[in-house]
Amino acid sequence: MLALTACSGEARSNASTSTEDAGSFDFDESTPLGEVIPAEARETAPGFGGELLDGTEFDSESLAGDITVMNFWGSWCAPCRVETPEFQAVYEDVKDDGVQFLGVDVKDDRQLAEAFLEGVGAEYPSLFDPRGEVALAFRGFPANVVPTTILLDGAGQVAAVYVAVVPESELRRALDTLKAEEPPR
Repeated sequence: MLALTACSGEARSNASTSTEDAGSFDFDESTPLGEVIPAEARETAPGFGGELLDGTEFDSESLAGDITVMNFWGSWCAPCRVETPEFQAVYEDVKDDGVQFLGVDVKDDRQLAEAFLEGVGAEYPSLFDPRGEVALAFRGFPANVVPTTILLDGAGQVAAVYVAVVPESELRRALDTLKAEEPPR
């Protein structure tokens, strides 16, 4: 099923992304679409950082306190062309509700990645991670499967890992579950 819903590719650049082995997350299996891991079973996400496609520096500490949608994508990935505009629609609806989105562009060329985002109308930030180092920080995570989405709760714990295209309705369902857990902002 993964072959039908995700892509893989080869690294094409040597840009640097930093990761910290401070998290305790170990990937075991993907989460069913639209569902989240029970709060008591969640593990802490590792710290990571790098450069966004717009050239600014990024550190995962800036995600603290918010629910985060991390989406691993590549300009070469056909399913990403379907998923990214749907993620943008959700982002527009929840960006002021304590939910952040972060794309992680893997195994890509910067110019192709920038053209992809412009073409699909994605406005949320994306890390440029051509070597897939952010994915490797999430121990055991299938770094070569794109698109893949990780949801982090407001405490920085991994609340879901979807190793497939995530339809808009399923992403909204998972975010509604996580927002219901969070204290009011």
